[in-house]
Amino acid sequence: MVNSNLMLAKPEDLVLRLFKRREYLSSHCNQLWQIESGAVRTYTLTDDGTVIALGFWGEGDVIGQSLTRIQPYEMECLTDVQARVLHLNECDQLNQILFSHLHQAQELLRVRSGQIHHRFWQLLDWLADKFGHESERGQLIKLRLTHQDFADTLGTTRVTVTRLLGQFEREGRIGWVGQQLLLIRDS
Repeated sequence: MVNSNLMLAKPEDLVLRLFKRREYLSSHCNQLWQIESGAVRTYTLTDDGTVIALGFWGEGDVIGQSLTRIQPYEMECLTDVQARVLHLNECDQLNQILFSHLHQAQELLRVRSGQIHHRFWQLLDWLADKFGHESERGQLIKLRLTHQDFADTLGTTRVTVTRLLGQFEREGRIGWVGQQLLLIRDS
């Protein structure tokens, strides 16, 4: 996670910009976004319209088109988001930001190979590490993803995701607290 005091920005850019769930952050040359609160998914599309998840980002993370050569590059808010504009030439921790993006890309590549139930569980475990909060029963993932969001990330179908979530719930591996997913800790 990148600490906000590591970034330099123009005074006019220090204003928090607010985005609603499912809105997109704008992409401009040499502009980055530092997330102050909320969660954002970055993704690209193949020629046939298939979504390929590039990352899931939260508080303190820095994202933007300038960090990749992938086109198109979309930044979709998964929750309400507060973010600040940063300019690429003002980032004094660019190497740290790039390593963060590289590590996340490697994690997402890892969950796209192997048997689907193992891949899905690896994704849930990774999301719990990044967005989870300890509760009495386990890790509560405070990020609401749709079945289609999971399917896009895993390279599978929404039907498969629904089936596997039901299987994990029957096995006592997951539960729900409202609309939030709970990874149940082994007793």
